[in-house]
Amino acid sequence: MPEPTAPLTATAAPIDLAMQRVDAVIRERLSSRVALIDQISRYIVSAGGKRIRPRLVLLVSEALGFDGPERFELAAIVEFIHTATLLHDDVVDESALRRGRATANATFGNAASVLVGDFLYSRAFQMMVSVDRMRVLQVLADATNVIAEGEVLQLMNMHDPDLAVADYLQVIRFKTAKLFEASARVGAVLAAADRGLEESCADFGRSLGTAFQLVDDLLDYEGNSDELGKNVGNDLREGKPTLPLLLAMERGTAEERVLIRHAIEHGEMNQLPQILAVVRRTGALDATREAAQREADLARSALDALPPSSARNALLELCVRSIHRSS
Repeated sequence: MPEPTAPLTATAAPIDLAMQRVDAVIRERLSSRVALIDQISRYIVSAGGKRIRPRLVLLVSEALGFDGPERFELAAIVEFIHTATLLHDDVVDESALRRGRATANATFGNAASVLVGDFLYSRAFQMMVSVDRMRVLQVLADATNVIAEGEVLQLMNMHDPDLAVADYLQVIRFKTAKLFEASARVGAVLAAADRGLEESCADFGRSLGTAFQLVDDLLDYEGNSDELGKNVGNDLREGKPTLPLLLAMERGTAEERVLIRHAIEHGEMNQLPQILAVVRRTGALDATREAAQREADLARSALDALPPSSARNALLELCVRSIHRSS
């Protein structure tokens, strides 16, 4: 079970106070009469994480002048959707480590993890109905559908060293960036923003989410397990042809291309040190970070549509932090 939130104080930052409210909603809505659901749900939520998606709901709605209590419910909803995708992802990827500890599937088994993921999805939709805003329901229903499409696309692309960069980016935009986009869009919907402003917020979320995933893919080849909270080289083990590998193949020698192709096709980890050396030598890591920076710049530009405020400044800071991080 998550640690109790600290008491609200006048000296705490507004976003911290708001996130405490979100955490309280999460604890309340996780409740189930089925003990195993309680146990697994609390296990994965209590692992923490950056909680960027709920922060987007809170910050965008605040930047546009909305401070109603619905924002806490919707912030919790997007965190539940995200948590459900993590449970399902770890089963599909056969992952053993996330956020520095054993994954739920490694601890409780695949079947239980999938079913509790389903519970979190369905609980999220129960909560959406309680908010009673059809536009919000439409945005989040569409997002969950696109995320599922992204999961299937990624599955189809596994072990394919001939994947085009454009197809790789489509998976990112479906699987990861879509929920960032939906979170920012929901904040605008809550504030009754006009469609032009809503689209600017959605553009911001989509670009931020793309930048965030590009850096995640980069860190799989330049980070370390302690900082990442997961095993370095996981993407290679799973046969995922991410941008660092695709660029290294484009830029490498014929022998290096054969090495990387074989590793992607077979999920081969034995030659990970050699592959890391190729990825670094070819500049694939720098090029991936530059691609992420371009997306972060697009996200910042989209925020020009928002009026100046401390919430807008916090959103701008997220653009910087999405790039300059080690986990």
